[in-house]
Amino acid sequence: MGSPSVEPDDEDLSYWSFVDVAMDRTVRALPGVDAAAMRLVLSLHRAATSLAYDLESAVHRPRGWSWPGFRVLFVLFLTGPIEAKRVAQLSGMSRAAVSALVNTLVRDGLVSRRPAEHDRRAVLLALTDEGERQFTDAFAAHNRREQSWAAALDPAELATLTALLEKLMASPAALAANRRF
Repeated sequence: MGSPSVEPDDEDLSYWSFVDVAMDRTVRALPGVDAAAMRLVLSLHRAATSLAYDLESAVHRPRGWSWPGFRVLFVLFLTGPIEAKRVAQLSGMSRAAVSALVNTLVRDGLVSRRPAEHDRRAVLLALTDEGERQFTDAFAAHNRREQSWAAALDPAELATLTALLEKLMASPAALAANRRF
């Protein structure tokens, strides 16, 4: 019989230590759980959530944007005029979410909206000149934050982690999930 696990006081738990508690308690309660897969997903989710929160609070919110709003602007910056449904696909958001965000971005003068020539029901979105100016300024600050996160890894670790995440995103499960966008 193993030694009894120490139950942490709720006050001692942190966002990251909660993963260890979740792992310990779940594996004990549900012995058939794939602990490695569970830790991977919990860790990825917590890292992605922390990163998105940090970028949003340090870079985007001060500009009046949300993380999803920044993602829409990023897609438009990279693609130029594009249909709203493609913005949704490329940003990993629903069409409804993009539509709501675009209303705000148009109101703020960052995005223009016009009917597509090939299909009057389709809407083409593009950055305005002001939108491009504000986006490029924001992206410089965004990238400085990215650099601060990446600084925790040496160049080899950074390359390895990036390659592993790209491999994970090429998996059948990830490809199936991406088709739902």
